[in-house]
Amino acid sequence: MVVWQVQDTAKALYAVDDYPKFVAIQTETAVRHIASSYPYTSHGDVGLSLRDNAEEITSELSSEIADRVAPAGVAIIESRLTRLSYAPEIAQAMLRQQQANAVVGARQRIVEGAVSMVQLALQRLKDEGVIDLDEERKAAMVSNLLVVLCSEQATQQVVNTGSLYQ
Repeated sequence: MVVWQVQDTAKALYAVDDYPKFVAIQTETAVRHIASSYPYTSHGDVGLSLRDNAEEITSELSSEIADRVAPAGVAIIESRLTRLSYAPEIAQAMLRQQQANAVVGARQRIVEGAVSMVQLALQRLKDEGVIDLDEERKAAMVSNLLVVLCSEQATQQVVNTGSLYQ
């Protein structure tokens, strides 16, 4: 959305053939330039993104449009990105990337929780003197607990009748 006004009527009439059309073309060109200069979302990067830094991007957009239409005697009063539409294949790729980031974030939280639960279990077994585990049995217990806690599907119980040393 762009709000503009003619400041210099002579320039508007004589510098370009059709100043409303000129403003529309220059606005679209500026929007395309800005939209292609920044990613939609930052993905943890330090740089600006269209989604996360709307104020800064809008300010830059207004400045670029103003520079482009100044030769026609037109001044930009306000501009704003109200809607960004992407080609379906680009939108699908962006959605897949967003879903992948959500899955990775969820997995990280699951692993962090599982590790703290394993640490708590080992510490309580040690503190309460329930069992004294050597390093090999601790490793087996940690492995089993992490599989159970991090698995997406229900786990099957296994009754071990032997020993790790047989």
